[in-house]
Amino acid sequence: MKPTTRGTLAAVVTGVAAAVGAAAPALATGAVPVPVPLNGVSQSLGTEVPKVGLEVPLVKPGAPEGPRYVTGRLLPERALPRVPLNGALPGGNLRAPLPRVLGDDFDHVGVDVPASDLRTAGPGLSLDAPLTAPDPHHFGLPEPKLPQAGLLAPVLRTVPAANLGLGPGL
Repeated sequence: MKPTTRGTLAAVVTGVAAAVGAAAPALATGAVPVPVPLNGVSQSLGTEVPKVGLEVPLVKPGAPEGPRYVTGRLLPERALPRVPLNGALPGGNLRAPLPRVLGDDFDHVGVDVPASDLRTAGPGLSLDAPLTAPDPHHFGLPEPKLPQAGLLAPVLRTVPAANLGLGPGL
């Protein structure tokens, strides 16, 4: 292998390792932290400006529930299954100066909204044919019945939280 090929291969492997290492904490929490740079505004105005950070969620599709066969029905119970999506609600944090309205000990306010887990499942459909299963008492012929259709409602589960704090130099 030529030295230039080895050098290129080493650079690619190093870049991939660095990208995986940087993304590992974000994948573990389900959200990517995004700082909002306001340092230039603070320096140009000569005053303290709020510090803002956001957390952008990563959406991960799940495996849909498969059809479930029930005795007495010709079609499975979930003809169109619900597709689950897992992720997080976006989070953020804000630290802002106060004009000392509440005294010298309360010159900053902080709001922290952590990214919270979000579990959803899309709508699904359940159908049944207008015939019963073959009946041995009627020479193996099915009997007619009313067709059935049902909509499986979407599901949304989460527990959001927020923290508010006042203090000196948060």
